[in-house]
Amino acid sequence: MPEAFFYQLNGDSPEAVLPRMLDMALQKGWRIEVRGDGPDRMERLDHVLWGPGDEFRPHGLAGGPHDADQPILLTVGSGTGPRDCLFALDGAPVSEAEARAAQRVCIVFDGADPEVLNTARSQWKALTGAGLAARFYVREDGTWALRQERPARA
Repeated sequence: MPEAFFYQLNGDSPEAVLPRMLDMALQKGWRIEVRGDGPDRMERLDHVLWGPGDEFRPHGLAGGPHDADQPILLTVGSGTGPRDCLFALDGAPVSEAEARAAQRVCIVFDGADPEVLNTARSQWKALTGAGLAARFYVREDGTWALRQERPARA
C-alpha cells in the first residue's frame, strides 16, 4: 500500500537532508525520482550527490540517454515514469495516480515559505483524501519528530 511522508524543514536545506534519506531508500532497493521546481535546485542537488569519495549516490539528471537506468533520477516539473519512491521538493506537483503507483511519496518542504507550506497542506489533503496512509514529520534540532499520522483508508 502506498504511503505519503511529509517532511517539514526548519532551517535545513533539502541538499543537507536528502543524501541520508536517499541512502535509506536505496537500501530498500527502490528506484527513486527526486522532483524539484526548477533546474537550479536539481543542479545543486546533482553536485551534492556526487559527493567526495564514497559519498557518491548513483544518479542522473533527467534528459540523458540513460534515464531509465538511473537508481536516482533528478527531474523538474513532472515525472518520467513510475518509480518506487518519489521525493517532491519545493512544492513540486505530485498527482494521486503517481502516489498510488509508488511505494512511497516524500514531500520535503520549507515550513517558513508560506507558498510552499500551503502547497504541502493541499498535497496532504489530496493524498489523505485519496485514502493513502500519511505521516508528517518536522525537523527539530537535527532530528525528525513525528507530528501526525493518518492510516490508509479504503
